[in-house]
Amino acid sequence: MNIDRQKQKAQDFLSLHTQEDLLILPNVWNPIGARILQAKGYPAVATASAAVSASLGYRDGEKIKRSTLIDLLRRIVGSVDVPVTADIESGYGDSISELAKTASQVIDSGIVGINIEDSLEEGGALRPVEAQCERIMAVKRIAADRGLPLVVNARIDSYLSSTFTKKEDATEDAVSRAGAYSEAGADCVYPIGPGDEETIRFLRARIDLPINILATPGAVSLSLLQSIGINRVSFGPFVFRSLLNKFSDIADCLKSKGDSSCFSDMWSKEQTEEYLFDGHEI
Repeated sequence: MNIDRQKQKAQDFLSLHTQEDLLILPNVWNPIGARILQAKGYPAVATASAAVSASLGYRDGEKIKRSTLIDLLRRIVGSVDVPVTADIESGYGDSISELAKTASQVIDSGIVGINIEDSLEEGGALRPVEAQCERIMAVKRIAADRGLPLVVNARIDSYLSSTFTKKEDATEDAVSRAGAYSEAGADCVYPIGPGDEETIRFLRARIDLPINILATPGAVSLSLLQSIGINRVSFGPFVFRSLLNKFSDIADCLKSKGDSSCFSDMWSKEQTEEYLFDGHEI
């Protein structure tokens, strides 16, 4: 992608975090999902690492190869005109040099934003604040060297960590990390976990940066998130899992009834091809 075009997309994406309307990002894992969202008027597309990995048969947690992720990101970016932001988990590398390699390849794929998390292991300890700040600064520095204002959404995993037995302690840690990550150059913070109104209002009052909230099935409504002043909402693997449920229902229907009535609400060939490339893969 032309760097000037990529830079403009990054600037456009960043501006979506400060507009009046809530930035809604139904996370995708393939090009057709991205094209459907673009056609429906979504101004940006976001990937979900868990959905990407699961669609390839792997658990979340950087189980797929970095090269596999980069190839998929390049395909998604090439399928739409809107900005694309990618979930890169912890960055595919404990060292700064390996993180730098990931960041460079992600930028080369045409991505204009990333999620990067501070977990060391699922449900376990978090990376020390200073170390995570160093990683955020390294990513921003690599992007700046390319002239790209890469939008960094710094995920904060305090609520998922076994380090904190009280929600209040996790909240204080999340607020503290948000301030530090902001100083390191993060453009948005993502305190993943809380979906209740009280905690979200508290976080909004204590955090200056734009905030990303994960919309779980039991979380507050999107309209309430907007009224509170939340800037961005994402859905992780929930769209993907909802479609898996549909596929499972189809499989059960076919096995038990022996007919194809479960396909009665499917898209036609023409509807599907509306979102597909007509030419050959390059």
